[in-house]
Formats: sequence, structure tokens, C-alpha cells
Amino acid sequence: MAQARVEIPFGSSNLIIETGKMAKQASGAVTLTVGGTVVLVTVCMAKKPREGMDFFPLTVEYQEKTYSAGRIPGGFFKREGRSTEREILVSRLIDRSVRPLFPAGCLNEVQIIASVLSHDGENDPDILAMIGASAALMISDIPYDGPIGATRVCMLDGELVANPSFAQRKEKNTMDLVVAGWGDGIIMIEGEANEVPEAKVLEGLKLALKDLQASKAAQVQLAKEVGKAKTQMQVKEANPAFAAHVRQLALGPLNDAYTKIADKQKREDAVNAVHEKLAKDLTAYAQFNTADHEISSSDVGAQFETLQYEVIRNNVFDKGVRADGRGLKDIRQLDGEVSVLPRTHGSALFTRGQTQSLGIVTLGTKDDEQLVEGLEETSYKTFMLHYNFPSFSVGETKPMRGPGRREIGHGALAAKAIRAILPTKNDFPYTIRVVSEILESNGSSSMASVCAGCLALMDAGVPIKAPVAGISIGLISDEKRTVLITDIMGLEDHFGDMDFKVAGSREGVNAIQLDLKIKRLSIELIEKAVAQARDARMIILDKMHEVMPAVRAEMSPYAPRIVTLQIPQEKIGEIIGPGGKTIRRMIEESGVTSIDIEEDGKVIVASPDKDALEVAIGMIKALTEEPEVGKIYEATVKRIMNFGAFVEFIPGREGLVHVSELANKFVKDVNEIIKVGDKFKVKLMEKDEQGRFNLSKKQAEVS
Repeated sequence: MAQARVEIPFGSSNLIIETGKMAKQASGAVTLTVGGTVVLVTVCMAKKPREGMDFFPLTVEYQEKTYSAGRIPGGFFKREGRSTEREILVSRLIDRSVRPLFPAGCLNEVQIIASVLSHDGENDPDILAMIGASAALMISDIPYDGPIGATRVCMLDGELVANPSFAQRKEKNTMDLVVAGWGDGIIMIEGEANEVPEAKVLEGLKLALKDLQASKAAQVQLAKEVGKAKTQMQVKEANPAFAAHVRQLALGPLNDAYTKIADKQKREDAVNAVHEKLAKDLTAYAQFNTADHEISSSDVGAQFETLQYEVIRNNVFDKGVRADGRGLKDIRQLDGEVSVLPRTHGSALFTRGQTQSLGIVTLGTKDDEQLVEGLEETSYKTFMLHYNFPSFSVGETKPMRGPGRREIGHGALAAKAIRAILPTKNDFPYTIRVVSEILESNGSSSMASVCAGCLALMDAGVPIKAPVAGISIGLISDEKRTVLITDIMGLEDHFGDMDFKVAGSREGVNAIQLDLKIKRLSIELIEKAVAQARDARMIILDKMHEVMPAVRAEMSPYAPRIVTLQIPQEKIGEIIGPGGKTIRRMIEESGVTSIDIEEDGKVIVASPDKDALEVAIGMIKALTEEPEVGKIYEATVKRIMNFGAFVEFIPGREGLVHVSELANKFVKDVNEIIKVGDKFKVKLMEKDEQGRFNLSKKQAEVS
């Protein structure tokens, strides 16, 4: 493999793309370097399709090697395991960016592997992996209509910046857009924002489209130098006479099903009946058999799929009518309900047409935070959103094997929409988990998750900044016509050209995601889609306001109560005690769930029992307060000596009650007056030069 190298400006540094040094047996392999971050991307394609393959099997694996950051993995095995959530999400970014650019009819398996080999903690490898996937495909023999360029645009302190460093992104970042572009348009968007106005989001997309052109040009140059000849795919052409025959038999019944039946299940039953009738007797198609090919059930299925594609799209183009009878901008019926589950901390049921999400909120303590080990840093997540998509939601059966990549991706998008409106940790010191159980699905269940999750948070009494909602905008287009449709259902996603999700509040956008089946979308069309999504979002927010006008004033009685105290940092050791003895004793004696102490002296006490909280708080205050001469304390006898008794008058603090201060009379034997474990009031008389406390029982009785 010939060696080649290109270098272009990238953020505040340069991006170097090289090939010919590593992984030379792959169909295409490149390394991308920015600063001290290096990503290797390889692509390979199977020589021929697997038997019976009827879809394009593209797999993408993004891997973050811990050695890249000079670390050894945790756990028993001390090696990288299954993909992390971060790795899955970056794999999806790559997949969604390049998938539309493979030729129709390509059934050979293609695998893209992106491996982070070196990481400097400053330059994020995800954009490099996206560019690298396209570059490796460009120089390979795999048919691919690239290149795509990729960039990240952030809004830092109000200013838009392309490809900032990781450190820059952590400071005052109110918008983070990852954008892939093809030609003069955009092919993929994944973004998170903090109620940013639509106009500013569009400004960010324009900057991204301008910035990514350089990475596209670099790939073209690389391909000119070392690119291989592309493999020609042999696409099986349908017999025109056979296609016309299927059309004659099925067009009328399909038109009726897609224009007269609004219910999803009834419509699917009618469509399936037409298909079954077509495929029932293959001998009826014997006249179309040739020496090279005999008509099979898969041929009938392919033609039937093509016919559905035509019927659904033409009805939108020619009549402005969708399969369920809605107009182009109509939203399906909206319904909502809160407090649907009696023992959870918060719950809500949100339904949009035949898509339904059950949102459940659980409030936890610091102990419930999730440890996240990334290449840049180790952090703790105090907010989690988990999305579950059981097979019954679409009336099917499949094994229950945990969340797949789709569930991870949908949950991450909904989390972005909600994260921006959550209170700060100082204002609401809880760990928050939202779960979206999809009970029905017929289009954009991730956006239903945003609505259900928001209502559940309000039901739980979480003081969110503003309600949020989301909607998906679809696209039906050909060479001459382009139509945007609001609130797409499943078959419009399948037979349409776009799934464009936008979520946010009345003030602006919190999350945005674009997936295309065509090669690009112009900025002008994106602007129209964003405006259409905003109009729909206002309608949904109005409905949510009817269901839940305001955040519930009181939290669930089953949720933990959390109180925070601030103590001097030098007192932290006294709270913890030797080996944690003191803090464990306070938890046990008070009955609270937990007592956590942060480095700055913040003490977080959690318990569902209000009385237990008050006891623990009293113990902490008593332990951290400075003993005051002349003050009366409740003391417990710890040790008895012939000259008096040592008592604990503040948790962890002991002092001496001299025999002369035990009673208003002569005491011959201390044991005659008190015993170990006795409790009584004492008065602090003095703190001597050596820091010892002298107390009096008889003076406390006089006071």
C-alpha cells in the first residue's frame, strides 16, 4: 500500500491524515492525528453477500483503548470489555453519517473499526473517527459516494467556535453540535443545547457546514494519490413485465389501505393481506421465469415494497394526504396523565397517537451516582435517562437481552433534551434517574420519552427550569418535489427520506438530531424544518400544561429527603472519626439513610424519615460546634475514676466532672452517685490551656 499524507487546519491545531503505514491488509486504513490524539480507522468488505441477504449489513465499531490515555482498565480482567455507552454513541454517529452514501443494492457486509490509539485529554477523537471512516472508505475499493466532512461547533460564552478543545468545552458551553456534511448540504446532526434560540442553532449549523469543507477536500486529495478502483456491485434488475403485473394486481388495494384506514394495526392487516394474496401462488408468475432466474417470494416482496414506497409518497405529493388521513402538519391526538403509579417518586403516561411512553422518576442520594470512566476524565453522573423498547410495543416477540444500540441512542437524545432544564446540584442535591418504558410505538418514541420524562419530573416535585417537549419532522422528496411532514409515524420513517427530531422548551432548543436516507439537506430546508418543529412543540407544551400546570409542591413521601449543611473543612475529620467510626455511629443511632461529606465541607444527609434527619443534623451540629463556656450540655458517663467521671458532652468530645462538682454535698465514692452510661446535664466551666474541658453537674442543676 502506497504511503500518503495530508494536513489541514483543525480548530487551534492541525489535522494530519496518513495511510500506508498501519493495517495494510484492510481494504482501507488511515490514521488521524490532532495534537497527541491518534485514531486508526479501518474498513473491510466481504467478497460476496451472505446467502439470503436482503439488506445492507454495515457494522461500525468505535473503540477507546485505555492505554491511549496511559491507564490500565479496571475490573477483574484488566482489559477492555463490551462497548461503553460513549463508544456506542460515537459508533452511531459514524454509521448515520456514511450509511446513505453506499449504493442501492449493496448487500456485501462492510465493517468500519475506529480505534483510539493515543489521547492527549484535549482533542476529542469522535470527530476524527467520523472523518477517518469516510477517508478510509474513499481510498478503499468499497463502493462509496463520499466524502463526508465532520466538525463540532460549540457556543462558548456566547461565541460560536469550531472544534474547540475538551477544556474549552467544559467552560460555559451552552451548545454542542456534531455535524456531518456531503456536497453543499448536511447529512447528519447530533446536538445538545441549553434552551438556545433556533436562529442561533442555525447559525451554528452554517458555521459547521463551512468548517467541514476542509476535511472533505483533504479526503479527495488522499484518494487521488492512493485510492483504489471501486468494486462494481451487480444489482439485480427486476423484470419489467413482472413488475407491471404486480403493480396491476396490487396498486388498487394498496391505495385503499393507505388512504382509507387510519388505525395502524388494521392498516397493516390489510396491507399484509394484499401481500399474502400476491405471494400465495408463485406458479402464477411462471411466465416471467427465465433460464437464469426463477421468480421467488423475495422477488414478490421486493416489488411489493417498491409499490408501497410509490403509493405512500405519491399520496403526499399529489393529494397532501398521509396514510392515516392527516394533513402534512397535523399532530396526532395527545393525551397525558401523571401519578399513574402509587409507590414511585414520580410517574407520567404520555400518548401521541399510537406512540406511548410511561415515564418514571426515582430520586436517590450521592451513593446512587454513576461512575463514568472516560479517556478525558473520571466523573460521576447525577442524572440518568434509560429508554426501554420491549417487543410488545410494536406487537412483536423477541428475546429480552438488555438495551441495544438503538435504545442507547434514543435514551441519550431524550437525556439531552431534559438535562438542560434540571436544577443545579446545589439547589437540588439528588441523583435523578428517569426511565422511559415504551408501551406503544408508531413513530418517534424518543420524543414521547422527553414529554413523559418531563411530566414525571414535575410529578416528582423536581424544580425544573421549564417544561420541555419534542417532535419529529419527516421529509418526502424526489428530483422535483420536497414536502415536510410533522409527527411522522413508523411507515413514514421507513418509506420517507428523513427523521429530524427537535426538542426544547418555549425559549429554545435543547436537543437536535438529523438522520437522512438521501445524501444531503440544504440549510434552507433545515431552517423550514426547525420552524415547523417549533410550531408543533408549542402545541405539545400547551397540552402538557393542561396535564401538569406546575411542578408539584411536595415530593412523594417515599422519596428520600436530603438536607445539606456546611461545616468548616477542619471539622471533616471529627465527623468521619477514626476509620469512619463516628459517621457510622451517627447513621446507626439517627436512622438516616446516608451521611456524605464533600471536600469543601458540605455535608449531605439523606433519609425518608423527617425525624431521623433532625436527629442526625443535631448530632452533626453538636459535633462541629465549638464548646462554649457556660453552656449546658447533655452528657453521658464514659469512665469513672476515684477523682471524678469522664463524660461525653458533645459527640466525640469528652470532659471531666470532678468529684467536687458531682453534687452539692461531699462525695466519698463516685460510684455511689453515678455509673457508666448515666445521662445528665452538665455545665462547661472552663477549657484549660491544654485544651481539656472541665464540667460541673451541680452547677447545671443550679442553672
